[in-house]
Amino acid sequence: MKLLVVGSVAFDAIETPFGKTDKILGGAATYITLASSIVGVESGIVSVVGGDFPQSDLDMLSSRGINIEGIEIVEDGKTFFWSGKYHNDLNSRDTLITEVNVLEHFDPKIPESMQDAEILVLGNLHPGVQMCVLERMTTRPKLVILDTMNFWMNTAWDLLMAIIAKTDVITINDEEARQISGEYSLVKAAKKIHAMGPEFVIIKKGEHGALLFHEGKIFAMPALPLEEVFDPTGAGDTFAGGFASYLAKKEDFSFETMKSALIVGSSLASFAVEKFGTQRLQEISEEEMKTRLQNFKDLTTFEVKV
Repeated sequence: MKLLVVGSVAFDAIETPFGKTDKILGGAATYITLASSIVGVESGIVSVVGGDFPQSDLDMLSSRGINIEGIEIVEDGKTFFWSGKYHNDLNSRDTLITEVNVLEHFDPKIPESMQDAEILVLGNLHPGVQMCVLERMTTRPKLVILDTMNFWMNTAWDLLMAIIAKTDVITINDEEARQISGEYSLVKAAKKIHAMGPEFVIIKKGEHGALLFHEGKIFAMPALPLEEVFDPTGAGDTFAGGFASYLAKKEDFSFETMKSALIVGSSLASFAVEKFGTQRLQEISEEEMKTRLQNFKDLTTFEVKV
């Protein structure tokens, strides 16, 4: 199955307790599609960059089998830029700079070559842009996966509710789940979000893993304990990319397959945080991926005699 990703292709400048970077490649769509290339799934990006975006980064994406026909280049514009500083626990951060630039007037254009994508991942963008993309697909994808954030809950509630109603899977963190539902209990929150439209609800809990909810069934997945975490910036998007790509590869959207997809997504996210930006994702070998999946299996498999 083809995977179409709508989201940012951007520059990040990151500071953590382990070091700092100048402008490096980032953006939700970048992380998601790099994850898909590791899983071995055909993907394409719909996004916009400025004339300052390096051709070498576009070439890198293409070399990994990622369709970049949907990346618009505004020659006289500047690419979206975010700069942040992480605290010692790496769970909290301060945003230092946000320059929306060409993303402010983003008018998504879906290339004909990706109109038949069976899975659509709507990255964290304005709900109006997400709705626009869904409406511009000539055929509704078989699975629509949505990511969003607190900012859109505060500033574009009605549009957000409209796109959530058209979504099959929503992936948000625990803070966002509580805000959108008004419930502190994540079980109650998932029920309310399910009633808004999505058949599957994924609630991410950072270093504590994630929860998958579907028709009263719950799957709890831990995060893999790591000795070192250098940069958590793209972990959530990498997780979403691995999750969506596994579903595309298996061509199966059942609850059981989604449980496995969560493990694949979390495995890839555990790689992403080991170096700054997308560097680690560009290095992963097939053997490393197999070993990491086995680590997850060892972590979560046990027998209990009662």
